[in-house]
Amino acid sequence: MLLASASFPVSPPAFILLGIPGLEVAHVWISIPFCAMYAIAVLGNITILLIVRMEHSLHAPMYYFLCMLAVIDLVLSTVTVPKMLSIFWFNSREIKFSACLTQLYFIHCFAVMESGIFVALALDRYVAICDPLRHSTTLRDTVVAKIGLAVLLRGGLLILPFPFLARRWPYCRTNVITHTYCEHLAVVKLACADIRSSSYYGLLVTFLVNGPDVSFITFSYTQILRAIFSLPTKNARLKTFGTCSSHLCVILAFYIPSLFSFLTHRFGHNVPLYFHIIIANMYLLVPPMLNPIIYGVRTKQIRDRLLQLFTHKET
Repeated sequence: MLLASASFPVSPPAFILLGIPGLEVAHVWISIPFCAMYAIAVLGNITILLIVRMEHSLHAPMYYFLCMLAVIDLVLSTVTVPKMLSIFWFNSREIKFSACLTQLYFIHCFAVMESGIFVALALDRYVAICDPLRHSTTLRDTVVAKIGLAVLLRGGLLILPFPFLARRWPYCRTNVITHTYCEHLAVVKLACADIRSSSYYGLLVTFLVNGPDVSFITFSYTQILRAIFSLPTKNARLKTFGTCSSHLCVILAFYIPSLFSFLTHRFGHNVPLYFHIIIANMYLLVPPMLNPIIYGVRTKQIRDRLLQLFTHKET
């Protein structure tokens, strides 16, 4: 294992991930809910992909977006949780320099993609509820494909400079990352150089992604809520409101922890480190676990198909 005080000419051969500093004695106990959330996320998202693939009636815009979200969630949780659990269970803290930068890229790239899919799902719900007669013509398969491609390209290209900038810096002081994964600022802060270009670019990406995405989601659900309250029956209002409010809860579970982590890195010097790291893990663990439940199992068509698989009966 590398020493924290080692001196490196340009970059260390590996980094050391500390896990959750201050809670080392509780690592095994913390790993239990983390492992459970990961297992639910993997099982739930794979189930959604299989059901949509098997059921031709689900080959529609919302379910295409839902499949994209499932794949993103699988990647986002898989690039972080197995290494995190190896730290908690086996004290396997070392991660190669190139592997760390690869993990850094995938985490932020797929987080940006997830934000884009939330926007796409908000658009789908907005058209379906506020202008249902034009839903099939507005969200044609070609439009869905273009939206999906735009989401992928935006995430891939916007985050591409992160690892290249991080690789440029010399890491001559320490190779110890006080985190459970290779988060962008947690890595570049170890550099013994002026990292303002990395910091400013990270700030730019946050504003380019979160600003427009949160604004559009807020606008969409505001219009959706207005449409809900104009529905003729109380049952219809309650059912639609319940669905949309659960969607909003999942969306908030993604944006609030990520925004908290982003602000804490820059301004939260008085926030306990263990609290910051736990919250930073939440937006990588909670949404991938909840998305297949809220967007999938609570959707009638998917729920009916799932029941068919278990009961072996035709609806």
